Amino acid sequence: MFFHSIRWQLQLWHALILVAVLVGFGFTAHRLQRASELRRVDLELQQRLGPLLEALRGPPAGERGGPGRLGEPRPRPAQSVERARPEPPPLRDLPGEPPRFREFRLGPGRGALFEGDDNPFYYVIWSRDGSLLKRSGPMTLETPRPEPGDGRGLVPEIRRFAGDRQVYQFTPPGECILVGRSLGPELANLRQLGLWLTGLGAGVLGLGLAGGWWLATRAIQPIDDISAAAARIAAGDLSHRINLQTTANELGRLAAVLNSTFARLEGAFERQQRFTADASHELRTPIAVILSQTQTILARERTGADYRETLAACERAAQRMRRLTESLLRLARLDGGTEAGPRIRFDLGEIARESLDLVQPLAGERQIRIHAELQPASGMGDADQVAQAVTNLLTNAIQHNVPSGQVGVATRRDPKSIVLTVTNTGRAIPADELPRIFERFYRADKSRAGTTGGNGLGLAITKAIVDAHVGTLDVVSTPGCGTTFTLRLPTA
Repeated sequence: MFFHSIRWQLQLWHALILVAVLVGFGFTAHRLQRASELRRVDLELQQRLGPLLEALRGPPAGERGGPGRLGEPRPRPAQSVERARPEPPPLRDLPGEPPRFREFRLGPGRGALFEGDDNPFYYVIWSRDGSLLKRSGPMTLETPRPEPGDGRGLVPEIRRFAGDRQVYQFTPPGECILVGRSLGPELANLRQLGLWLTGLGAGVLGLGLAGGWWLATRAIQPIDDISAAAARIAAGDLSHRINLQTTANELGRLAAVLNSTFARLEGAFERQQRFTADASHELRTPIAVILSQTQTILARERTGADYRETLAACERAAQRMRRLTESLLRLARLDGGTEAGPRIRFDLGEIARESLDLVQPLAGERQIRIHAELQPASGMGDADQVAQAVTNLLTNAIQHNVPSGQVGVATRRDPKSIVLTVTNTGRAIPADELPRIFERFYRADKSRAGTTGGNGLGLAITKAIVDAHVGTLDVVSTPGCGTTFTLRLPTA
């Protein structure tokens, strides 16, 4: 299923987060705008409630001036015009007496707050007995009289009725004043805002999903390239590499590392192929000698001397095969880490001296003179393996030297390593062949192949021993000066 795809998983997670953010933003923005609109309407309603309360604060009709009619000015003495009249006390009805009504006078300036065809505000006033005292606007006929709340209605209270916003308050005598207006324009604006936020959110969501898909595709593309390159390499095309467009991100660096790994894998595979071909060639020669000798001797009756000569040739071929198989077995053990012996303290100078005693007969046959400067150099490791590496270097210096040449051997101790140098005066190794002289079965001097008794594995075994001891083996070859091998091993 597509949910198993990393690209789709990233896209789905990105979509969920984006939808949650957009919905949260839109809902919050809509609620804040709605609260702001309602606060504005409530403030306008309370601003209009005050003048209505002041207009109802006159004395009750019939008191101090006889009974008057609702809305008519009550005659007052002339001297009372100059002085502010004190607030009348709350009305108190006597038992059995009908409720008395106060006057309601709304001046022209205040009346303009509720006048006009496009004025959405209206008011309703109820008397103490619940009868309608005053109203404005035709919609007020359907407005029911509110009931006092826990505060007995002496403070402004807000309610919703039939899509209107209303503020009401009860006076101490018991009248109820209500101011309201329709929320139709505000609700229409809020619906328009909701549609606008929905459209904007849909656009942002579409743009975000498109950008997320592009980013996910771009991020996953190196993985597809890696998979394709791995598939082609698995099919046998070791030369294929991942197409690197950028190495700045993590996948780009991973692709660079994999390309380096593929290059090493290709080199190792090529070396393995060469090793197999060279090993087959080395084994084929002694086997061919043995078969040829036995077939010749069995063709007809031979003398005892002929049999002995044939058996001697077969023995030499078998000895060569034995040395080759032992060398291959040792290399396999060194590669697998199973050839390591006990780690003990040894003296590299003493090991070099013992190795010189072993190769002295070979140097005497070729009239090679050996100059040794052996200083004590103590280290830790497998002494037998180190001795074999030193012997291989000395044998190689003798076999690849010119007749009556010279070999120099020296040991010393550095602050962090012990050093062995072996120098010969033979033919210089070409610079393009120096990196390959430690490969198995590789011979820089092709003319000497098979003539020195070697099989091309001596330097390879030496390099494997040095690597197992976490050391280094370097070679420098200069025309006219010979070749120098430098072996370095850590002191601990």
